[in-house]
Amino acid sequence: MSAVMSALTPSIAGAQNALTPAERKAGWQLLFDGRTLNGWHGLRFHGVPAGLWTVENGAIKHGVKKKGALQADGQPLEGFDLVSDSSYQDFELSWEWKISRAGNSGVKYNVSEDLSGSMPPPHAAKGWEYQIIDDARNEDNKLATHRSGALYDMIAPNASKRVHPAGAWNRSRIVLRGTHGEHWLNGVRIVAFDMGTAAFDSAFAKSKYATYPTWFPIRRKGQIVLQDHDDVVWFRNVKIRVLH
Repeated sequence: MSAVMSALTPSIAGAQNALTPAERKAGWQLLFDGRTLNGWHGLRFHGVPAGLWTVENGAIKHGVKKKGALQADGQPLEGFDLVSDSSYQDFELSWEWKISRAGNSGVKYNVSEDLSGSMPPPHAAKGWEYQIIDDARNEDNKLATHRSGALYDMIAPNASKRVHPAGAWNRSRIVLRGTHGEHWLNGVRIVAFDMGTAAFDSAFAKSKYATYPTWFPIRRKGQIVLQDHDDVVWFRNVKIRVLH
């Protein structure tokens, strides 16, 4: 795949939460219908508990939430991530997002809901994370591996990264095939990695994940997760295609 995103995904100005004929032919499926949270549930919940995740103006919205007790990495001890009903092995995931001023969120993948629930906090996903953050204002912006588009706490975006500011829509993509992964932002590949290589293992050993249980880094058929990190964030045009 080239370092410039394919033209299959329509521009941000195009039709929302819909597939083009070319996308349908290529095997894309919507993960969000633009009206409901069908296909999603709160991690380790039946359905979506009220009060946090809603649909607003054709976007999934994580609403305002009173700050509470936090984990060491800043995630809330109380609350819940939003997780896809289905699991995926090799895939391309595409979505658009905008973050509130000084906000922080993420999209996680390679997630086992059951294993995530076995490690506190019980409603937070444990998996690789595509970081979403207000690079300019959030206090967790000191490290390049903690800024938008990064493989969180492991691999920083490259110099080609161009991110739109808080309040503006960005377009992102994750590609995961076998042990190879890619993060894309606004049409450009900004992260590429290969699990099991010396570079990846070194980054893992230096990350917060090094202290996680041994099951964490195992490559699996996993769920897609929208992260609960207290702040307001919006997601739309969430779509996926299985890679064969």
